[in-house]
Amino acid sequence: MTLQKMMSMLRRCDADNNLIDDGDKIAVGLSGGKDSLALLEALAGYKRFCPNRFELAAVVIDPGAGADFSPLVPFCEKLEVPLHIVKTEIAPIVFDVRKEKNPCSLCAKMRRGALDNKLNELGYNVLALGHNADDTVETFLLGLLYEGRINALSPKSYLDRSKIKLIRPLLYVREKETEAYARDNNLPIIKNPCPADGVTKRETMKSVIAELCKVTPDAFERMHSAIFHPERGNIMELLQENKTGETK
Repeated sequence: MTLQKMMSMLRRCDADNNLIDDGDKIAVGLSGGKDSLALLEALAGYKRFCPNRFELAAVVIDPGAGADFSPLVPFCEKLEVPLHIVKTEIAPIVFDVRKEKNPCSLCAKMRRGALDNKLNELGYNVLALGHNADDTVETFLLGLLYEGRINALSPKSYLDRSKIKLIRPLLYVREKETEAYARDNNLPIIKNPCPADGVTKRETMKSVIAELCKVTPDAFERMHSAIFHPERGNIMELLQENKTGETK
């Protein structure tokens, strides 16, 4: 996976879903993982030829779990992207105070709240997250198998309370591609210190997808196509239509 190919896939996702408007001020939620690092580098490159002008920054939410985010400073300086690191006590609250048995949901809500607050403080109207194609297929299976409902990660949505537009420009890019890009380009990946890392239901879905692909080699591509393909009555269009109907 080259930067040019990743930018091409990002551009297609933007064109299909009208992610970026002229004058947007976009902040990437930078976790230090391979996906958010690849997203920031791709957006920094895309900024040079995107038909719509936009500003770009990176925001790191430090949950207070002991991770060292200092390697992100020279990375962002190289990209000429402002970096904002927000220190929080999310990890101690989730694990020590609340002692959550299923910590991911509360942690995600608190991190998102911290991101929204920082974007509003900085005057940025768009939050870009590094979810990839695997994330949305896994989300689809999680909703189907654990909740009995149809769900998927949307390329674009609006957060009513914070008035922020949320975009996911890498939903056409496979996780193995961001892994390869991060490895080949020596991106400064920050190891996730969370004790729940690697033992979530999402990890179980990765195993389910791998087993499905043993039976049907194109299973992943078929599921991803069912979610996004514009000519097949795709799931994303149905979800967006239902959401629109609910808000009228």
